[in-house]
Amino acid sequence: MSDAPGPEQTPLGPPPHLGTSEPPDGGDNASFATRYALAQKAGGIVVPILTVFLAFLIGGVVVLITTGSNPISTYRAIFDGAGLNWFTEVGSYEIRVPLTDAHVWFPWNVNDIESTAAFNLQQTLINFVPLVLTGLAVGFAFRCGMFNIGGQGQYLGGAIMAVWIGSELPGLPSVVHVLFAVIAGALMGAVWAGIAGFLKAIVGTHEVISTIMLNWIAIWVGVFLFGLGGPLQNDTQPFVPVSNDVVEGAKLPIFWGDPFLQALHVGFFVALIALVVYWITLNRTTLGYEVRAVGYSPEAARYGGISVARNYFLAMAISGTFAGLAGAIDTLGWAHRINTNDVMISSQIAFVGIAVALLGRNKAIGIALSALLFASLVTGTSTRNLDPEIFRPELASNLTVMIQGLVVLFVGADVLILSLFGLRKRRKRQQAEAAPAE
Repeated sequence: MSDAPGPEQTPLGPPPHLGTSEPPDGGDNASFATRYALAQKAGGIVVPILTVFLAFLIGGVVVLITTGSNPISTYRAIFDGAGLNWFTEVGSYEIRVPLTDAHVWFPWNVNDIESTAAFNLQQTLINFVPLVLTGLAVGFAFRCGMFNIGGQGQYLGGAIMAVWIGSELPGLPSVVHVLFAVIAGALMGAVWAGIAGFLKAIVGTHEVISTIMLNWIAIWVGVFLFGLGGPLQNDTQPFVPVSNDVVEGAKLPIFWGDPFLQALHVGFFVALIALVVYWITLNRTTLGYEVRAVGYSPEAARYGGISVARNYFLAMAISGTFAGLAGAIDTLGWAHRINTNDVMISSQIAFVGIAVALLGRNKAIGIALSALLFASLVTGTSTRNLDPEIFRPELASNLTVMIQGLVVLFVGADVLILSLFGLRKRRKRQQAEAAPAE
């Protein structure tokens, strides 16, 4: 007889209930594999909520003990500082927006800064964009069984390419210039991550080691390019280690806020589209099926005819595309230049993207929600936004880092939750067995 897998048994393994007498309904007679799968699905919802609750609970205890501030009032101040209270204020004012010769009432603030909540929300959504994209960069690699810790290098690669193209070629039409710079930044991120994927596929180099090394290479390349006397250092400020400014035609258009301040740009929609592309690629394409198969079991995937090496390379390259896109959008959307401080210290957004992916369980909707949470924390705890009468603003950034660390710490709580589920069911079973004996 042929050993080839039949229609009921794929190379990735038989269904959990095949060859057992237990029905796959998740009841008391269900197999362990079925019950574990159901518990994991429940954990996919419960664990992130529990993780955030525990992180904020412990953070609140630390706030109360160390500063004496009211944790509830502190978190409310962070909520307001992030601009999330705008959703409750949106009906309290109306802004007239000119549309050709007519005027219509529009429900949010477009070109004035009278609404503090609107301005704060714009800053939160600006931070939301790179967190989503770097979270997707980590999540896509995770789904292929790899840990992409090199998002920062890929982000910097995209930013460097975008500022180079964006500050040159001033004669290009605006739309062409923007698209050229954004696509070049995304491709640079893909190339940077593709190096790690190639090494993993060909010689088995662990991606954590190679991506960390690539991070440092990107950092020092940036320092060389924009440092004093560097090839991309500012032409008019020879004593300032900074790049040339992105020309006006290469800046991303603003759709909400005052264009003379940091206002929300169209990169926000790019991030939303990226979430949809991520979900479709993983769940509705052959490539996504192969990536997930390799992530579950490389040997089983290889037995099924899937090229593991090819998927390692493609998964890392796609991950780098997301991270490079984040760097390009940040540069063209609001930063408009890069200095050596950005390269060395200030820009650590991609490392927060790791926490975003972990909390979001590598799912598109989870990454979106966790990115909004972390973006709100960053904006809400800024010195400008947090009410000093409620909490000392100079300590607020430490609170953000602490909550981020607690989220990462508790993100492995699914093991605890599944163990508790199993303990509860074992007790019920023991009670049921003991009842007839009595």
